Amino acid sequence: MLNWIAIGALNMAIAVALGAFGAHGLKTLVSEEQLEWWQTATLYLFVHALGLLIVGLLIRLRYATQTTAWLLQIGIIIFAGSLYAMTLGAPRWFGAITPIGGLLMITGWLWLSVSAFKTNKLPTN
Repeated sequence: MLNWIAIGALNMAIAVALGAFGAHGLKTLVSEEQLEWWQTATLYLFVHALGLLIVGLLIRLRYATQTTAWLLQIGIIIFAGSLYAMTLGAPRWFGAITPIGGLLMITGWLWLSVSAFKTNKLPTN
C-alpha cells in the first residue's frame, strides 16, 4: 500500500516550489495569460495535495480506498501538468487534456463520497 500522506506532503512541497517559481521566476518571461495558467495549476495542486493528505489519513482509518487517492493524483498530474507545460511553451492544443485531469479529480471526490456512504465504520450519535 502506498503512503498517500507522504505523497500528499510531497505534492504540497512541489506546489510551494512551483508557486514561488511562478511568482518570481516567470513574471517577466511569460505572458499574463500564461501566468494565469500557472497560478491556476498551482491553486489546484495546492488544494488537491491538501485533499490527498486527508484522503491518506482516511485510507489509514479505512474510511476511504486507494482508488480515491489514485484518481486525485492522476488528475493533479494531468490537470496541473498540462497547464504548467503550456505555460512553459507546449502547444496550446495541449490544453485539450486539462479537462481530463479535472474530470479525474471530480471522480476522485465522488468516489470518496460513495465510499463514505457505503462504509459502516462511521460513528453514530
